[in-house]
Amino acid sequence: MSDLFNVSSSPHVRAKVSTNRIMLYVIISLLPATIFGIVNFGARALLLIVATIIACVLSEWIFEKIVHKKSTISDLSAVVTGLLLALNLPSTLPVYQAVIGGVFAIVVVKMLFGGLGQNFMNPALGARCFLLISFTGSMTSFTYDGVSGATPLAIIKDGGSYDTMSLFLGTHAGTIGETSILCLLIGAIFLLAMGVIDLRIPGTYLITFVVFIILFSGHGLDGNYIVEELCSGGIILGAFFMATDYVTSPITPRGKIVFGICLGCLTGIFRLFGASAEGVSYSIIFANMLVPLIERVTIPNAFGVIKEKKKKEAKANE
Repeated sequence: MSDLFNVSSSPHVRAKVSTNRIMLYVIISLLPATIFGIVNFGARALLLIVATIIACVLSEWIFEKIVHKKSTISDLSAVVTGLLLALNLPSTLPVYQAVIGGVFAIVVVKMLFGGLGQNFMNPALGARCFLLISFTGSMTSFTYDGVSGATPLAIIKDGGSYDTMSLFLGTHAGTIGETSILCLLIGAIFLLAMGVIDLRIPGTYLITFVVFIILFSGHGLDGNYIVEELCSGGIILGAFFMATDYVTSPITPRGKIVFGICLGCLTGIFRLFGASAEGVSYSIIFANMLVPLIERVTIPNAFGVIKEKKKKEAKANE
């Protein structure tokens, strides 16, 4: 594993903000959705959240002990991974499966690729997809208020409709952290206010997705259907809290726009034409793998390069 620092091309901007400060901001921004999830789904949700966070932190600490590497658990990135993973799980998931997901996120997706800054996909989403493949039954079983049933997104995909106020507030079945759009937007506003994220990726993502479903869903400009699609499933959680991950998203301004467009189109394809009602997790992971190519074609020209190129072309034409 390399200890080299991977940085973008100049110019560089020095900032006083540290990694653990950014991670702390992310944790704070997720608290409204986390607290609502615990209230909404009960003590079982709290147990899963605690279990995944402990699994992620311990996995990172043990792995670094084994490979004789300096401990990095103080940067809080493992805590963020555990919390995000838990918020993407149904509250009925067996605890041991959540723990397996936490270990997979840290050891396989993050540490085996060199640790924070080296992983090529979002660890929490990588673990969620691993759990979906390994434990499909328990990962797609949702219970709300003691009753098992389909999520609003599955109902909408089958041609039904759902109360938009319930979707906005979060009083319905779903994963622990995705249900309350109100709480997620409060957290997103906090991240924007703190300068942790900007609107390029989530804004482009959501706009592209809306355009896609207007064109291909068969509902046209049905405002109620558009709101239902935006307020159900994990698209808001994914757009603001996982697609904006510094490590697995483009650093170039144009690259962020292209990244958001890819996310919107992929999510639309998975939701409208895929077998599953949801598609946010797979969309973000696929887009994560496109990041190196996106950055290569969207890297800005160095200062003076265009002018110098024109001079050379003028001399060649003389």
